[in-house]
Amino acid sequence: MTPAPLRLSRSFPAPRALVFQAWSDGSHVQRWFGPVGVAVPHARVEMRVGGPFEICMREADGVEHWTNGVFLEVAPRERVVIEMHVASGAGAPLFTAHTVVTFHDEGAGTRVDILQSYVLIDPVVAAPMVAGAPEGWRSTLDRLEMEIARVGAGPAPARTVAHGTFTLERAYPAPASRLWAALTDLEAKSRWFIGPPGDVIIERYMNVRGGGRERLTGRMANGVVHTFDAIYFDVVPETRLVYAYEMIIDGVKISASLATMELTPTADGVSLKVTEQGAFLDGYDDAGRRESGTAWLLEAIGASLAD
Repeated sequence: MTPAPLRLSRSFPAPRALVFQAWSDGSHVQRWFGPVGVAVPHARVEMRVGGPFEICMREADGVEHWTNGVFLEVAPRERVVIEMHVASGAGAPLFTAHTVVTFHDEGAGTRVDILQSYVLIDPVVAAPMVAGAPEGWRSTLDRLEMEIARVGAGPAPARTVAHGTFTLERAYPAPASRLWAALTDLEAKSRWFIGPPGDVIIERYMNVRGGGRERLTGRMANGVVHTFDAIYFDVVPETRLVYAYEMIIDGVKISASLATMELTPTADGVSLKVTEQGAFLDGYDDAGRRESGTAWLLEAIGASLAD
């Protein structure tokens, strides 16, 4: 049985350009996509035909649901069509949602109309999720309204600091010397320490020694410029790296972090333990993205060692 399409409309007291902006950038989408109580540790949005709409929603109990979508149509400030493929935390496909979003002037504000139709792949699991979609979307649009108000407020938010700490560990079937080179040699590190697909490197250099600096600046496909700027405090070959770094997006410093990398030989190769303490600045909501991004980089290191 095919579920009936979902139709929703919501009016926002904001110009169409501002409402469209909230849909078109991952840093905005991460703040509002999903009902209240659901975190979004990852959001990759490239608003172009064929571009990704990739979202990870994490429930309070830690269960994750991935939406791997793609933009089929993009008419700036007027209409977008997204084909969303929703999967379980284990990666099993659950259902597909064909989503049409249109933006209309309404007085001094904007009306957003949403039409979503579904194809169930795993009806047992997906049917209750689709049945709850109307309420989920209403809650989601409440969050969108708050995000639009935040973006349109104008003045900078109050100065705040939010702290986060995580530790990750991976084992690699490679000698410690090769892993050390992947962490400290510019050419070797360039194979795995990169931005998202479509990223254009603007600047890259590194000098791994006590007091040495490393800097990577890139421009994403949506035009956002990001910078990683680090200084090394402790360098013990094939054993330990301790460094501090700041992250800057479009000229705004969003975080400052202290990171430690520890290498330990194992019977089959080498283990890498990464511990990071971050200070997220002035309203920047990390929502677990730094940890998930670091986990992705650790997998990329493994792939580079296997080449």
